Amino acid sequence: MVPKLPWICSALCAVGFIFLADQVFPQSNPNEHTMLRQFQDSNPQQNNSEPAKSNTQHSPVARDGRHDFDFELGTWKIHLKRLQHPLTGSTTWVEFDGTSVTRKVWDGRAQLEEFETDGSAGHIEGLTLRLYNPQSHQWSLHWANSKDGTLAQPTVGEFKDGRGEFFDQEPLNGRSILVRFVWSDITPNSAHFEQSFSDDGGKTWEVNWITDQTRVNEGFDQSH
Repeated sequence: MVPKLPWICSALCAVGFIFLADQVFPQSNPNEHTMLRQFQDSNPQQNNSEPAKSNTQHSPVARDGRHDFDFELGTWKIHLKRLQHPLTGSTTWVEFDGTSVTRKVWDGRAQLEEFETDGSAGHIEGLTLRLYNPQSHQWSLHWANSKDGTLAQPTVGEFKDGRGEFFDQEPLNGRSILVRFVWSDITPNSAHFEQSFSDDGGKTWEVNWITDQTRVNEGFDQSH
């Protein structure tokens, strides 16, 4: 049986029209938006500048702490409590009374404190050299006792919200321990200081040195 030519021609014309329409009016590619995003990501110059601005991060500016120890300048009456045998389970405390005098060095970027107390357990005479590092914005506190005449390893730290914390690592009875200094309760005429030791990596701390100080001359000018 011979096909009818008009039907075949009609069918061929319909196929040709569909093909032509697909070429002239192509359908949307489901991957088009993905490809565009990939291109934009690889060509940041083509992206809108506003998102780039929102992604810009600024490093926080470190606080200038060079005046954090200004409260210490002047003459103070000192009351000291000291644990006799730290990290041994001892609960025996001894007390001392005396004075300290602090003056500034290097226009306030360093301080020198002379410390002297007496009590039932004897006489303590020492000094503290405080140095401010303008790069790290931290203080280094160096203690020296007149008995050995050498500067101990410094504790290093800073003040935050009126509280100063300073740390170092030292040997004690053949073991390496952590040492912490804490300054707190600071007013123009009083301050509180504690030294603590830790032999478990800082999990627990034992306080062994406590000083409470009161300014002697309340009219002292901290600018000198």
